[in-house]
Amino acid sequence: KVELHGKVLEVEHSVPKRQRSCKLQIRNIPPHMQWEVLDGMLAQYGAVESCEQVNTDTETAVVNVRYAAKDQARLAMEKLNGSMMENYALKVSYIPDETAAPEGPSAGGRRGFNARGPPRSGSPGLGARPKVQSDIPLRMLVPTQFVGAIIGKEGATIRNITKQTHSKIDIHRKENAGAAEKPITIHSTPEGCSNACTTIMEIMQKEAVDTKFTEEIPLKILAHNNFVGRLIGKEGRNLKKIEQDTGTKITISPLQDLTLYNPERTITVKGSIEACSRAEEEVMKKIRESYESDMAAMNLQSNLIPGLNLNALGLFPSGTPGMGPSMSSVPPPGAHGGCSSFGCSPFGGEGPFWASMLSASSQPLAGHPESETVHLFIPALAVGAIIGKQGQHIKQLSHFAGASIKIAPAEGMDAKQRMVIIVGPPEAQFKAQCRIFGKLKEENFFGPKEEVKLEAHIKVPSFAAGRVIGKGGKTVNELQNLTCAEVVVPRDQTPDENDQVIVKISGHFFACQV
Repeated sequence: KVELHGKVLEVEHSVPKRQRSCKLQIRNIPPHMQWEVLDGMLAQYGAVESCEQVNTDTETAVVNVRYAAKDQARLAMEKLNGSMMENYALKVSYIPDETAAPEGPSAGGRRGFNARGPPRSGSPGLGARPKVQSDIPLRMLVPTQFVGAIIGKEGATIRNITKQTHSKIDIHRKENAGAAEKPITIHSTPEGCSNACTTIMEIMQKEAVDTKFTEEIPLKILAHNNFVGRLIGKEGRNLKKIEQDTGTKITISPLQDLTLYNPERTITVKGSIEACSRAEEEVMKKIRESYESDMAAMNLQSNLIPGLNLNALGLFPSGTPGMGPSMSSVPPPGAHGGCSSFGCSPFGGEGPFWASMLSASSQPLAGHPESETVHLFIPALAVGAIIGKQGQHIKQLSHFAGASIKIAPAEGMDAKQRMVIIVGPPEAQFKAQCRIFGKLKEENFFGPKEEVKLEAHIKVPSFAAGRVIGKGGKTVNELQNLTCAEVVVPRDQTPDENDQVIVKISGHFFACQV
């Protein structure tokens, strides 16, 4: 509350009271602040269960913090929001509990009237359900010879597991014919996933004894590569701690095993069933925290790109609110459960939804988005990585994005850059460019601490060039300040046959998209 000219102004939090959880996001943290200092500051207000850094393109740091209790999170919110640290004003906000019932008249009937009778099961009057299915299912690999035992006679065993653990279990036994291992996807609460995993391990152990199978049966968890780095932690600290706490030995498949259609790494856990179960809980906890951090970061970024439909980009699980049902499709050979690094949910939804995204990109949508042409300039040495062996990578990328992607001939023998010509609607442009930026980073064409910054050329009608620049360059300066990109409209251009001129944009991925 603030008093202004004799009037009291009261500002409500953007997150309703019922949706305020134990989790906070703290932004604008000084970039050189030591973790020990941050941990000590956060501990003043309660027990910190987790503190995860969010990857953003800002100079300052962003972290997601989970406290043990809501009152601790509230106290931290009150004390830290707006407080100064090394000349930086901290910005703190709640990460909403999406499972809590939102406040409003609907919870109690029309204003002035009581709800008729007791609330029905699942109605808003009951508030949040005590347990909520995780957005991230548990994905595991099991030896093919044990699949029959897990399913049981006429499916009795798998039905029993499903009932006892309140989970939905998909065994992808028809995929990867002849493979030594089959993927299993478990949808449930974190506790339900862990219980189902333990039961499956016990069934495999019993079947191994009955069939005199003497080899060790480790637990194998599949995780999207985007989360593995944070699971390992700096200098391997996170992984070592899980090993020490659970008494297990954990190894992770190499990056070289990744393909366009299989972005998952295999996390192999060796130990007793009880030890493996504890390790699974800790591994999946880290992966879910990473997912939540990425979602928060993407939501922040999406506010900068008006009209961008993030649901249509294949970046989130099909269970995310607002997502339509996924479409079934036969996965390419070699994919774990048909999971594609772009077009299907990397989190093991009902099925890959890249087919729906491709059809959406290739068929006219409501409003018929116009096709755009963007010239993206990449290092000449990176051309091979973008094209791939026998052109496979660029074909798959073009197919996924729903865009035409071609690489123009080199302008000379010593050319240091090559032009990639991308033709497609805005969402196709976003997907294609996102993957190209990512590929250059993956292939180490930029240093580990270096941002991928490229130059893109777009064409605008010649009569609009003046508007882009603005009076005295005001508009283009504001555009550069807002997006952190460098925007240049070369003067004295001769318009082409379509009366268009070139605008040059240089910067990191999100800056260029804005």
